[in-house]
Amino acid sequence: MPNHVPRSSEKLSLLQRSKTLPTYRRFTAPEIPTFRYGSVPNDDSDGDTSNFVAGNRTPELNSEASPSQSPSQRITRLWTHFSLTHCLKFSCSFSFMYVMFLRAEVAKLEAENFILLAACSDNNGPLKLEHTNSRALVLYSVTITLFLPFLLYMYLDDLSFVKNLLKRTNQKKEEIPLKKRIAYSLDVCFSVYPYAKLLALLFATVLLIVYGGLALYAVSDCGVDEALWLSWTFVADSGSHADRVGVGPRIVSVAISTGGMLIFATMLGLISDAISKMVDSLRKGKSEVLESNHILILGWSDKLGSLLKQLAIANKSIGGGVVVVLAERDKEEMEIDISKFEFDLMGTSVIYRSGSPLILADLKKVSVSSARAIIVLGSDENADQSDARALRVVLSLTGVKEGWKGHVVVEMCDLDNEPLVKLVGGEHIETVVAHDVIGRLMIQCALQPGLAQIWEDILGFENAEFYIKKWPQLDGYRFEDVLISFPNAIPCGVKVAVDGKIVLNPSDNYVLEEGDEILVIAEDDDTYAPGSLPEVRMCHVPKMQDPPKYPERILFCGWRRDIDDMIKVLEALLAPGSELWMFNEVPDQEREKKLTDAGLNISKLVNIKLVHRQGNAVIRRHLESLPLETFDSILILAEQSLENSIVHSDSRSLATLLLIRDIQSKRLPYKDTKSSTLRISGFPSCCWIRKMQQASDKSIVISEILDSRTKNLVSVSRISDYVLSNELVSMALAMVAEDKQINRVLKELFAEKGNELCIRPAEFYIYDQEEVCFYKIMRRARQRQEIIIGYRLAGMDQAVINPSDKSKLRKWSLDDVFVVIASSQ
Repeated sequence: MPNHVPRSSEKLSLLQRSKTLPTYRRFTAPEIPTFRYGSVPNDDSDGDTSNFVAGNRTPELNSEASPSQSPSQRITRLWTHFSLTHCLKFSCSFSFMYVMFLRAEVAKLEAENFILLAACSDNNGPLKLEHTNSRALVLYSVTITLFLPFLLYMYLDDLSFVKNLLKRTNQKKEEIPLKKRIAYSLDVCFSVYPYAKLLALLFATVLLIVYGGLALYAVSDCGVDEALWLSWTFVADSGSHADRVGVGPRIVSVAISTGGMLIFATMLGLISDAISKMVDSLRKGKSEVLESNHILILGWSDKLGSLLKQLAIANKSIGGGVVVVLAERDKEEMEIDISKFEFDLMGTSVIYRSGSPLILADLKKVSVSSARAIIVLGSDENADQSDARALRVVLSLTGVKEGWKGHVVVEMCDLDNEPLVKLVGGEHIETVVAHDVIGRLMIQCALQPGLAQIWEDILGFENAEFYIKKWPQLDGYRFEDVLISFPNAIPCGVKVAVDGKIVLNPSDNYVLEEGDEILVIAEDDDTYAPGSLPEVRMCHVPKMQDPPKYPERILFCGWRRDIDDMIKVLEALLAPGSELWMFNEVPDQEREKKLTDAGLNISKLVNIKLVHRQGNAVIRRHLESLPLETFDSILILAEQSLENSIVHSDSRSLATLLLIRDIQSKRLPYKDTKSSTLRISGFPSCCWIRKMQQASDKSIVISEILDSRTKNLVSVSRISDYVLSNELVSMALAMVAEDKQINRVLKELFAEKGNELCIRPAEFYIYDQEEVCFYKIMRRARQRQEIIIGYRLAGMDQAVINPSDKSKLRKWSLDDVFVVIASSQ
């Protein structure tokens, strides 16, 4: 059937309707008054010309300048200012929107005209009209919703102004603009919430896809679903819009692609920033440590390298452990400094983290609650500052809510500060007073030359060390039988199960009870076990009496913080009539005051007499004023004023040592050997101790060395014995960290009373060229209430602690010496 053709009257009416367009009134912007620079305003300003100065384009509003104005006048001035400054922006915005509206109306009428003309030959015109109207509505909606936020943002600052205008109030206090408030809120949101940027980026992506799809739907012939899919492809691939046809689709597709490029660039920036932060966190040691049963070291000092070496040796038998270091340094710096030591970790993993032990968050980051031992290192500052920092670290540890399952080993510098740390930490705190340990060790080495090397063997994990373990199969044994029941260890004491006290060198009649533990010296905790009792016959020991104590003359070069404690130890160990010469740069009156303030009563010293000399130990003429050839022992102390610089301190000690040796060698023909002959009584004429004294002009020189590199210079020269203080303290810290009970053993061995480590001549236990086993010598030593733990043969450079084959017969010489644990007299 042919299409319906409208009648002539209908065609005429349609054509007239399409040609008849509405008439619009021309829009004119409101007139904006202008002012010349420096001109006088009209009558509206009430004759006030003070607000119009050269360089101001608009009148300056200052309500405080005219307090006599009425409220109506102030409102009029405010309204004038608002209309002048913002009318132009509003007019431009409204004009733009009105032009867009008119253009849309024109497009709509043209579309209707086209449809009506086409309706003469096609009866589907109403459907196309409805479809075109929906696309136009979508275009209007998209345009308005896109420009409306920008329009509102332009007038955000005027909302408060209009609010005050409507309330007829004049705000004297300056308010923060709403734009700044919104910007500040966004800044806080992005800073506080880590996922805010990602959510904002996701929201912008969805918004771009939706609005871009609707815009494509409005300017093209595709459906809504197809337009949304095209919008996503334009966002994901900026080159997929190249096949668009028509001005409108091309403009929209280019806009979508541009937005997509910005979004993906922002996404790449966020991802790159996140990866950079993660890598930077790992590089600087900011990430969390997920370890358990590890050793945690808090702080950084020069002892850390030696401490890590000892811990690595201790964990060698179990294939290595985990050590975590938390210090206020960058991870890269810590790794570089430790790598300079060039020692093998033997399977132990060292994890470095940058942070402060005083911050709970940093402590939790290194799993402080699951560590089996925590070591608090003293800082490289002076002693008071180091102890104060250690106290603060202990306070921080007590603030951990989860607590800790292990014990805490704290390195202290001053003995007077130890009770305060124990008061804060309680029973879980074990302290190692570095200055006190080294001072007592130097005195022991001065009275018994060669003892420093033996202490290095016992404290370090490289040779033999102390272990405590329970052996139920030995319950009911007497200690004299327990002493020879370990082929690969030497029992030294018993930990009583009743009170937990460790008894060193108990009597032979002590019977082990259930729960008692045995303290031994062994190579490792898994290298010894009790065996069958060897047959050792009792025999008579050579009847040798301990040599009597003779007065000694000792020289202290330098001033240490704990020199008062060293004087107390000497008072307990030396014979009456001994002299202690103190040579340093501290004035005499100030010395007595310092000693008195430290708790030393000089008037109550019975065995020793203090002789004060003032001078510099590195100046030759000052040293030449001393009778250096008459001293039995000379102790070169690390100066308190240089305790922060180990290199400077060691250089000073080495220079003092060389000067003393040179002065002694030049005075050799005129020296008095009386004190020397008294000093070495009880030792054979050919033993290595006499040789050391003869090589050093009848004086034993003990140097306190802080740096291990200086140790090589002193040991190679063979001109002095030495005490490597930092390394010995590190060994003690590592040993106490592995087993806190060892701390009580070390404190008794270093004390002036109780049991101590001694060197005894061979003639106390054997006859010359006698062939006996080591077990038999141990039996003989029990008659003197002593425990022999090792020996040093004539001609050997080092002592042998815990010999391996104790039942093997060996021929002994009177030039040999034995290392024993004996009770101090």
